[in-house]
Amino acid sequence: MQIDHVAAKGSSERVLLVLATLARLGRGAAISELIGLTGLAQSTLYRQLSLLRRWGFVIGRDNEFYPGPMCVPLAWGFDQSSFLAQESHERMETLSVQSGESIGLLVAVGHQLVCLDMVESQHPLRCSFVKGRILPLCRGASAKALLAFMHAEQRRVALDELERAQLLNGLSRTVLERQLDQIQALGYAASNGELDAGIWGASAPLFQHADHPAVAVITMMAPALRAQGQEDRLIEMTVRAAAHISSQLQKL
Repeated sequence: MQIDHVAAKGSSERVLLVLATLARLGRGAAISELIGLTGLAQSTLYRQLSLLRRWGFVIGRDNEFYPGPMCVPLAWGFDQSSFLAQESHERMETLSVQSGESIGLLVAVGHQLVCLDMVESQHPLRCSFVKGRILPLCRGASAKALLAFMHAEQRRVALDELERAQLLNGLSRTVLERQLDQIQALGYAASNGELDAGIWGASAPLFQHADHPAVAVITMMAPALRAQGQEDRLIEMTVRAAAHISSQLQKL
């Protein structure tokens, strides 16, 4: 869960580090936990929290702090302005109805995977990301598709960051890079139980420009038992939906 605090040198970066750390947690945090996650000295951390609290981005005091009320309009504004979510959501809903499964819209931020939007399956037994969920960019169909279809230099930086975070080592990185080449050739990624046990997923890239790296992926998520024997059909549906969304994005 730790954010790279080495780069947070100036006061403005430190305050953003604290805010980003609380946002990632999605819950209250004790001062001791925030010290461990940010790497900031206690006195420095209290100064940043005091500033954020004064502006309404943090609430709490003494030993427990939470995202504050000003985070709500920020989130609302992001939802309203996110062209990716706006242009993708209708087709994601159609794909969910056709397949009966959950569909997510995900992007890469540094060496992390972020869920921007989610259309839930109507089945009682279903699987999905929580909107806003952040995960390391190294396991599962979504992460691998994002890595496979990003710019080569961006991928290298992301993999370097994953190694520094000890989420990859030399051997696992080599194996992953081979998988990414295969995914790029196929045009999609699929996984079974890599991220969560018993969960199958298929992920396809979205392109705003045909000759540019992917801007996001859509991912179909299903219980592995329900997907068994249906994988090819579900993958084809996901790839077709991604191509449709890409064509819409390229008209903007």
